[in-house]
Amino acid sequence: MNNKNSIPSDKNNSIHRILNTDIKKDPNSQEDVIIFGCGCFWGAEKCFWKLPGVVTTSVGYAGGIKNSPTYYEVCSGLTGHAEVVRVVWNKNEIDISDLLKMFWECHNPTQKNRQGNDVGTQYRSSIYYTNKNKKEVIQSSKEEYQRGLNKKNLGLIQTEIKMIETYYYAEDYHQQYLAIEGSRQYCSASPTNVKLGPFNGSNYKLEKKIWENFNWEVDKCVLMSDNKPIKNNN
Repeated sequence: MNNKNSIPSDKNNSIHRILNTDIKKDPNSQEDVIIFGCGCFWGAEKCFWKLPGVVTTSVGYAGGIKNSPTYYEVCSGLTGHAEVVRVVWNKNEIDISDLLKMFWECHNPTQKNRQGNDVGTQYRSSIYYTNKNKKEVIQSSKEEYQRGLNKKNLGLIQTEIKMIETYYYAEDYHQQYLAIEGSRQYCSASPTNVKLGPFNGSNYKLEKKIWENFNWEVDKCVLMSDNKPIKNNN
C-alpha cells in the first residue's frame, strides 16, 4: 500500500496518543491492515483502538481522485475521498472478522453518503482492502449483516467495498482526536443495533465479554467510554 502522507513524516508526529505505537507503521508478518469508513473518523477511530489486538490506528482519506488532499478539500466533496480509519492488527490476537463485526455494528451502513447528521460523500460507509484475498470474507460478512438488517426491515447496505493502493494520512490534529484534552467529543455514527453473528469465513477471536463494553443502544456510546484499550483479562 502506498502510504502517501498529507502531514509531515516527523517521527514525533506519528506516535499514537493512546497505544504509543507508530501510526504510520507497515504491518509485519504477524500483522495485517485494513481501512474502514464509518462516518466522521474521530469516533470511528476510537472504536477500533479500544479493541484488544489492534496494534495501531490512524485517520485519513481514501477512495478519491486527488493526490494528498487536505481536510478542507475532502470536506468540499470534490476530491471523492472518504474519511477513514486505517487499522493495523495482530493476527494472533484478533481476527479480521472481529474488526468487521465492529465495523458493521458501530454505524449505519444503510445510509448513503451520510452518517447521522453528517451529510456528504466524505462520510460514506466504506471498506478498503489492500489484498484481494480479503474480498471474500468481507463480502461474506456483508451478506450476513444484510440478513440481520432484513429481519428488522432496515434497508439495504450502501457500503463501498473495493481494493485500493493509496491512503493519505489526515492532518496531525485529527489523529486520535477524541483523546486530545479539550477536544469536542463528537461522533456522527447511528448504529442499527443489529449484531453480526458467525458467517462464512469468520474466525472470531475476541471473547463475548469484550463486546459488552459497547452498548450501541445508548446514543453516542463510544463517547461515553474512556480512551483506554480494552484488556482481554478484564
